[in-house]
Amino acid sequence: MSSPSKRREMDLMKLMMSDYKVEMIDDGMQEFYVHFHGPAESPYHGGVWKIKVELPDAYPYKSPSIGFINKMYHPNVDEMSGSVCLDVINQTWSPMFDLTNVFEVFLPQLLLYPNPSDPLNGEAAALMMRDQTAYELRVKEYCQKYAKPEDVGAVPDEKSSDEELSVAEYSDDEAMAGPVDP
Repeated sequence: MSSPSKRREMDLMKLMMSDYKVEMIDDGMQEFYVHFHGPAESPYHGGVWKIKVELPDAYPYKSPSIGFINKMYHPNVDEMSGSVCLDVINQTWSPMFDLTNVFEVFLPQLLLYPNPSDPLNGEAAALMMRDQTAYELRVKEYCQKYAKPEDVGAVPDEKSSDEELSVAEYSDDEAMAGPVDP
């Protein structure tokens, strides 16, 4: 467990065994996509984002790079690049954290509690501070336009039976949830 590559493998396997759909990029374990659902208690509920994760060679001693692939309207996410401004990933990362922490704690917290005083998207931050209701409507508009579950990404060409099952479960869960209210 002491080697970073072993830890990377364990963390990635733990993430793959969780409820997240993970798509590998190439053959390595350093770059992959994760499908991330907006938290239920937020205006992001119903949206699904494809998030690119890059693990540095020094992971877990160095934090992963996280970026939204489909558009996200949020004060702490750059709309064009998808970069995330999140202290726990950018400055206060610890090897005690793992990839499931990113998707089960850090990103949901970011969406539930945006910080408009430290923005990457100044327009979203200004709108949030000026008119919370208009901000939430814009978030929901972006979710409907850019984060529909069926638009998140094509199913990879090669997939195991486990991945086929998770895709089927993923589709059924979303169909049961219904459309996002405007």
